[in-house]
Amino acid sequence: MNNWICLGIAILSETVATTALKASAGFTRPGPAAVVVVGYGLAFYFLSLTLRTIPLGVAYAVWSGVGIVLITAAGWILYEQKLDGAALAGIALILAGVLVMNLFSKTAGH
Repeated sequence: MNNWICLGIAILSETVATTALKASAGFTRPGPAAVVVVGYGLAFYFLSLTLRTIPLGVAYAVWSGVGIVLITAAGWILYEQKLDGAALAGIALILAGVLVMNLFSKTAGH
């Protein structure tokens, strides 16, 4: 399986797990708590697969940057959390950083 696809699966699994973490209400709700455990397990497994070929710093930068954007979107959509201009600007900067690193840096291992 392509390592970037594995990284995408890791990011999506982590996003689902983190979203379920809020829904678990401190692990007092068994269904969401189970999603948290399975989601983080899958996330770390697929992240470990990506580290065979993608440099650690690059993989983690993409993981955390895209994860922040997805979690922020989930909070906004599912939990009606508000985003002001500064939050949106920060998210744009995070995305820009991930893009610059992947498109222009020789570190990304293309």
